[in-house]
Amino acid sequence: MSEKPEFVIEIVPQASYVPDQSDETEDHYVFAYRIAITNRSAVTVQLISRHWIIRDMEGREQEVSGLGVIGEQPVLEPGQSFEYMSGTTLECPVGTMRGSYQMRTTDGTLFDAQIPEFLLSVPRTLH
Repeated sequence: MSEKPEFVIEIVPQASYVPDQSDETEDHYVFAYRIAITNRSAVTVQLISRHWIIRDMEGREQEVSGLGVIGEQPVLEPGQSFEYMSGTTLECPVGTMRGSYQMRTTDGTLFDAQIPEFLLSVPRTLH
């Protein structure tokens, strides 16, 4: 019986508030986020799709799914990284994002790489 290969995809999110695109009087809060994805596996992988769960502090939840990221489906050789920036909006000043990327190896194996939960927060909102 052969062992299932281990796929290690490192995902590092970083979010920031975008005050010049937000309107707090209208409960419109814009956040930018940068995601760094590094293939720590011994095999080449391709990012096929994304699935996000975005939740605000009022308990509202949105799910976002789609092919690739920012119109790309990057291929990552072992040790290679890919970074991109995107954004989201909330109706209140604090929330979280988490999710997964569906990845495919060159032999067609599909697996999910988990995106760790990260905070979306207007500065000085949380103590």
